[in-house]
Amino acid sequence: SVDEYPVEAISKRFRYDVALVSTLKDMEEDILEGLKSHDLEEYLSGPFTVVVKESCDGMGDVSEKHGSGPAVPEKAVRFSFTIMNISVPNNSGSVRIFEESKPNSELCCKPLCLMLADESDHETLTAILSPLIAEREAMKSCELMLEIGGILRNFKFIFRGTGYDEKLVREVEGLEASGSVYICTLCDATRLEASQNLVFHSITRSHSENLQRYETWRANPHHESVDELRDRVKG
Repeated sequence: SVDEYPVEAISKRFRYDVALVSTLKDMEEDILEGLKSHDLEEYLSGPFTVVVKESCDGMGDVSEKHGSGPAVPEKAVRFSFTIMNISVPNNSGSVRIFEESKPNSELCCKPLCLMLADESDHETLTAILSPLIAEREAMKSCELMLEIGGILRNFKFIFRGTGYDEKLVREVEGLEASGSVYICTLCDATRLEASQNLVFHSITRSHSENLQRYETWRANPHHESVDELRDRVKG
């Protein structure tokens, strides 16, 4: 509960690699059963490829959930992940030994970070999530050695950010959230333009470019009006 933490604490999180290790250890029986059901060698060391779906969304008003605890913001944001599937190479390609049957269920969704902050608070979310994102980026190029079934096995990870709330993505990247006239975070089309042309639609910018546009929006180096600035950064 919130009562267990210092008054100034606004987040609680696990280290990403530690959370993944704990989750995979909980799935030990599923992994071994998957190898057995596909007639694969039970002593197979890998590499096992794990697809991880990340989710991040506001939890709304939590003012009634922390009882007599300290004075904290009334909004909360949760960052979590789900193991979607695990595959391993064999002679004929890749065999999927595990697939989550209920990927949207709370039962398979593992909380990684809880933040007592409003999802529209760009600076706070960036400060809290940046170390977590850095850990994830590091794991993309690393392999994890983990003992499963008494055998040291090799795991590598693929991350999918398909569970992000669009408003949150906009806020983290410094874009306008509620009420934005732009339809998505990776193109310059407005909602009106998209509604008139449902066929030709493409990605025209990257997440890193969004961050550059945020700096333009924040600093306003050309001393433009709000409308002129909005048209410049298109988001």
